[in-house]
Amino acid sequence: MTGTETVLGAPAERREGREKVTGTARYAAEFDFPGRAHCRPVPATVARGRVTGIDPGPALALPGVLAVLTHENAPRLAEPDDPVLAVLQSPRVPHRGWFVALVVAETLEAARAGAAAVRVTYEEEPHDVTLTASHPQAYVPREANGGYPAVSEHGDPDAAFVSSATRVDVEYRVPPLHNHPMEPHASTAFWDGDRLVVRTSSQGTNAVRAALAAMFELPEDRISVTAEHVGGGFGSKGTPRPDVVLAAMAARHTGRPVTLALPRRFLPAVVGHRAPTLQRLRLGAGADGRLTSLVHEVTTHSSRVKEFVEQAAVPSRVMYAAPHSRTLHRVARLDVPTPSWMRAPGESPGMYALESAMDELAAELGMDPVELRIRNEPETEPDSGKPFSSRHLVECLREGARRFGWSGRDPRPRSRAEGPLLVGTGVAAATYPVLVAPSTASAQALPDGAFLVRVNATDIGTGARTVLAQIAADALGVPLERVRIEVGSSDLPAATLAGGSSGTASWGWAVHGACVRLRDRLAGHSGPLPAEGVTATADTSGEADADSPWSRHAFGAHFAEVAVDTVTGEVRVRRLLGVFAAGRILNARTARSQFIGGMTMGLGMALTEDSTMDPAFGDFTQSDLASYHVPAHADVPAVEAHWVEEDDAHLNPMGSKGIGEIGIVGTAAAVGNAVHHATGVRFRELPLTPDRVLTGLLGHEHPAGTLGA
Repeated sequence: MTGTETVLGAPAERREGREKVTGTARYAAEFDFPGRAHCRPVPATVARGRVTGIDPGPALALPGVLAVLTHENAPRLAEPDDPVLAVLQSPRVPHRGWFVALVVAETLEAARAGAAAVRVTYEEEPHDVTLTASHPQAYVPREANGGYPAVSEHGDPDAAFVSSATRVDVEYRVPPLHNHPMEPHASTAFWDGDRLVVRTSSQGTNAVRAALAAMFELPEDRISVTAEHVGGGFGSKGTPRPDVVLAAMAARHTGRPVTLALPRRFLPAVVGHRAPTLQRLRLGAGADGRLTSLVHEVTTHSSRVKEFVEQAAVPSRVMYAAPHSRTLHRVARLDVPTPSWMRAPGESPGMYALESAMDELAAELGMDPVELRIRNEPETEPDSGKPFSSRHLVECLREGARRFGWSGRDPRPRSRAEGPLLVGTGVAAATYPVLVAPSTASAQALPDGAFLVRVNATDIGTGARTVLAQIAADALGVPLERVRIEVGSSDLPAATLAGGSSGTASWGWAVHGACVRLRDRLAGHSGPLPAEGVTATADTSGEADADSPWSRHAFGAHFAEVAVDTVTGEVRVRRLLGVFAAGRILNARTARSQFIGGMTMGLGMALTEDSTMDPAFGDFTQSDLASYHVPAHADVPAVEAHWVEEDDAHLNPMGSKGIGEIGIVGTAAAVGNAVHHATGVRFRELPLTPDRVLTGLLGHEHPAGTLGA
């Protein structure tokens, strides 16, 4: 691409693609510094209690084992802001899988053998890991995640519900879910005198540096953290994790470079998970289908280490016009691993419940579910009353229905069969907030005619380098190939993390600002550039974080066609189609990839992903990819992603919204609604596994249980 008129929006190829497919892209555990050692943690085997004794002798007697760190001899660290990082500082065991020792060895194999040889004794205490809607310790927190109030109420929703002509009162259950990125959490660290150098797999190296500086009581300028390539994170790498703290501790203790790559089976206990949610929806509507009352109540769990409240009721504050509403969150602090951010936190489980309930309401009304959603389109955001900066959900629904062939659908359940297969279709809407945070960037014009843009963005596999180069080329008015990008290091201009679908909007704002200033500076420059070039910088503090009078959200519509095998209970998704309104699309190729990736994640949430908390042992039984099933290519034969043109002047200079997570939000509900249309049976607990579906098809109620049991 040599012109500038189509830089933004063009399907430019990912800049790091060749490195990744040829294996030259280096990840956190692949930096083989001279003298590098390896380490492996020892997880606690009790659900709650304290360590009463650790015998490192058998491990130290093994060939190649260099050291065994425990709470008795590990470096003392300052108390972190995030208590999940306070590893090897106390004999307390807050949950099973909490790290109680670390073995450092010459090789990975020796470290693994050493960890197995460490002998630990415990004083066990009674534990509780089972979430119920009536849990006696459940309480209403002050806030849910993201600073959202835990409760929001308008009017008199209870009285309005009772007086509604049509009512739906239903409960939905989403199990614990796990991130499982392709690259496990890993860090390589070494001390260069009094300077700490880290290579880590993280969604934000500035946050890692700040945490390490506080815990090791160092100035931040004496710590360098790099995450040049990151093999996925899905929220679990959005905050520092124990691997980076342990690697730095081991490197200090041994005086050698140290690599720690967490075994996959350890991840469910130490890097976060989506907390289970028990959700109750009460929808009241008039005979015309217009909502009169909306009540969305959520009960979830957190750990005793810290409070984390999945904000699943929040999307119900945005979606539909209801004069009377209440959204409420309750949380029970249990002896479980600490939940954390995962793939559209809040929106994914919350919109599954809301959009399933809307489908149930449509059935009660005898109304087309697309028409029901359109009929309840709000003029302003229902919760805040703010006007939407742009909202094209209706266009997404109508365009999706057209592309999907929705008008030819027989609305009657069990109306289409192919031998033993029942075929059905479903629809769901989606929303995700526009999030943006301050960032800084620099742009430099070089004497050879190239431009160097530097920003501490993190490319977690989404193509951030490519899109940022497109933003820069567009602002500078130069061909794309003349722009070079440096990202992924705390030594670069500080920027926010890659999370909340906020990365491109945040980093791009700063990149655009720096490039516009550079362009203006060059316009007044005559003659050749100096050897050091010409540089301009930008800092979006005060702009990106300024209060907005607008409600800013992306929206989408999801359509699914499924075939349900009445003999085996197996559900196969034949088609997924999504249409999205997400501002200006900056790269058609990478955007489509992200939409399809999100929809595939939603498919996994609907059909395969499940985690069970063992009440006796206090751990997740599905702890690897052999038992925690994610979709494969064969599970997604036909996935289409489209978007509507959206011009929103109230976002950022590019007019873009985040697209990384909107794709997952409505998929699970669309699949579940399609299964109901196919079978006539309403399943209200995910995932829709063959055993659960077959039980429903046979007319037996699925045994009532509790999430976590």
